[in-house]
Amino acid sequence: MTIKTNALSGAGRRTPTAWQAAVVGGLATSAALALVLLPRATLEALILGLQACFVATAVWRAVLAAASLSPPPPPPKPGRWPRYTVLAALYDEAAVVEQLVQNLSRLDYPRRQLQGFLILEAHDQSTIAAATAAARPDWLQILIVPPGAPQTKPRALNHALPFIKGELVTVYDAEDAPDPGQLREAAAHFAQSPDLACVQAPLRVRRGAGLKGFLDRQFALEYAALFEVNLQGMAKLNLPFPLGGTSNHLRTAVLRDLGGWDAYNVTEDADLGFRLWSAGWRLGVIHRPTWETPPGPFERWLPQRTRWLKGYMQTWGVHTRSPAALGERGLLSLVMTLGAAVISAACHAPALAWIGSALLLGLHAGAAPSLPTGSLAVLALGVVAAWMSCAVGARRAGLDYRLSDMLLAPAYWSLLSVAFAQALWRLIVSPYAWDKTIHEPDHDAECGASTHVDAGRKAA
Repeated sequence: MTIKTNALSGAGRRTPTAWQAAVVGGLATSAALALVLLPRATLEALILGLQACFVATAVWRAVLAAASLSPPPPPPKPGRWPRYTVLAALYDEAAVVEQLVQNLSRLDYPRRQLQGFLILEAHDQSTIAAATAAARPDWLQILIVPPGAPQTKPRALNHALPFIKGELVTVYDAEDAPDPGQLREAAAHFAQSPDLACVQAPLRVRRGAGLKGFLDRQFALEYAALFEVNLQGMAKLNLPFPLGGTSNHLRTAVLRDLGGWDAYNVTEDADLGFRLWSAGWRLGVIHRPTWETPPGPFERWLPQRTRWLKGYMQTWGVHTRSPAALGERGLLSLVMTLGAAVISAACHAPALAWIGSALLLGLHAGAAPSLPTGSLAVLALGVVAAWMSCAVGARRAGLDYRLSDMLLAPAYWSLLSVAFAQALWRLIVSPYAWDKTIHEPDHDAECGASTHVDAGRKAA
């Protein structure tokens, strides 16, 4: 089978264009000269620019929250259930492959219309052995990816693309527990809207014994704000958005026309969302969730967040090469999602350090701290907007949002600055390296959905 090659497929491996390099170089040179010649005025202008970004982000969050308040009615049941292909690209996941197989076996979809692949790397013998030993349903097969570079999840998914027989295809990760009815809901949306190329299911963190620590709770609330509020609002406003790395459902023909996933982009999901929009397609959301485990302690959280921010930088670079392809609405979305995420990650820790140092210096001198009222008001506006998104998202995701979560949020945001610094460095020295997230079996998880094994058998 021939896969068409899109102009942006594999674009993540390209170097910046001449005009991108000229813009970056010009801005860096101008900023350096301004700091030397007019340091005070330059710093004031920089602070004013950051304040404008904080205000714009707060307004953006409020608009999305308002738009998400009136979700569209569920689509009618289609006249027929199209063939569906399920993909799961796994690497070094021997510990959780059996759990994943059990979770995928619960998908409530006609078995005769299901096809699935566990996509495994040829040298990953432990995962291959575990997958072979697992009690897989007959529609779920093992597909081996031959050695090659780059060794990334999107490269493995592209290897599976010629074998896909389904009209629709979805991607799951090793730790996922999708709602059994998710495929049916997605198929109904596609049948109702011919211009819809992709729908994203909300990702929710399992409410189990592990969701107690600071990082786990903040991560779960961050997910809730993103998937239960922001993406819902963007879909309602008909804007493109960065897809999640899992539980995005696509029309196979459209995916082939685009050339598949970008094997050189470590957030191939974010890139694909904007590529679909640039090709004239629409993105949507569904409501049946996929449950995941949180990353865990800092040493596991940091590589994951580093990879995400590095991929956002890659995607920004790719889609600003030809910004006209996105149009005004697409460019606005790119700036307010990926651009805002990178800028805010870079600024959180310095802003908190600035406030903390001013307070400490004031206390040490026995005087009131010198903190500009306007700057504090802007920061407060941004914090309140973030709290609001988390509160709304948490309620929809079935999470409790505590006062302690609100007070500890700035500390969590400051950790994003650590991930930003590492992501920027790794973008320079190893742009295509995949920072692997370690997963462990979750034996004590609450997913909020009653399921039974191999529901597809009954659905048939």
